[in-house]
Amino acid sequence: MSLYIDVEKEFSSFKLNVNFKHERGILGFLGASGCGKSMTLKCISGLVTPSKGKIIINDSTFFDSEKRINLCPQKRKVGYLFQNYALFPHMNIIDNIEAGISSLQDKEKKAVCKEYIERLGISGLEKHYPWQLSGGQQQRVALARALITNPDTLLLDEPFSALDQHLRNNLEKELLSILKSYKGNVIFVTHDIAEAYRVCDDIIVYENGKSLEKREKKALFKRPKTLSEATLTGCKNISKAKKTGTYTIYTEDWGYEFVTADEVLDNVQYLCIRAHDLEVYNGEKLENTFSFVIENIIENPFEFTLFLKNKLVPSSSQIEYKLEKKYMKYCINEIISLTFPKDSLFYF
Repeated sequence: MSLYIDVEKEFSSFKLNVNFKHERGILGFLGASGCGKSMTLKCISGLVTPSKGKIIINDSTFFDSEKRINLCPQKRKVGYLFQNYALFPHMNIIDNIEAGISSLQDKEKKAVCKEYIERLGISGLEKHYPWQLSGGQQQRVALARALITNPDTLLLDEPFSALDQHLRNNLEKELLSILKSYKGNVIFVTHDIAEAYRVCDDIIVYENGKSLEKREKKALFKRPKTLSEATLTGCKNISKAKKTGTYTIYTEDWGYEFVTADEVLDNVQYLCIRAHDLEVYNGEKLENTFSFVIENIIENPFEFTLFLKNKLVPSSSQIEYKLEKKYMKYCINEIISLTFPKDSLFYF
């Protein structure tokens, strides 16, 4: 299985510019709404024609602007699970699912349809119409319709976005179970960072219509390389920064100088650390330990978020620190010393 996508498409609001290769595992597209993730899926499926470029899947050319190749959607063997499921409202569940295999004989069609209905747990709903189903049931029907054609590529466009949290968790487990036995290419679109980490093997971050470098998910979350990667993977503590030495960076937004684990590039612009990587000073370390005043405390179900600031620099920005409830003993306006482990710092 392989994907090669190198396309451009002009729109009134932005320009889509996507370039990546992928060979194995579930590939995730992560980014804010309107950044080009879904539009890339439409280009791959043939629903939208790029302005120029190439789309080659499993050594089959779907699109090549120079050679004037543009396969119709029916010839691309792509299963597409739309964000809103796109079920036909005037068709019952069986008819919706069988719409993808209309060329088969009736006997074979019914057998295959029954298999997927049982596999996805929607038995007993065969005569129901989409409006009679819950969001989770509609999603299962849409997934059955996408899989029943035995596609070479499966495109999943934010498949859980319309569901409540409990249902999302259950259906995510079911989908991952199904994908274990699926041998084709899978692209999973989401703007949920935790979902992307659980489902995907590699992730491409999108920024204003442009696809950034494909990253292995653990490497992406541990060491983002751009401001977009840092913010989209949930990093809250980001400061503008400048190099002050071979292993030192001054943070303009926090008012402190940090010692780094690696040599600092001359053109460094930002220093970052995730809220859960901060540590309360334990009396043993001095490196990268600084005092902050607590300006606000927000209680979450299982932890507190502390918002802190360098009291000596009035113009400094807040940082966030996550603290488990069992360790909570602080109050607003209290001074607290935090250590920034240099192995947890990342900068670019």
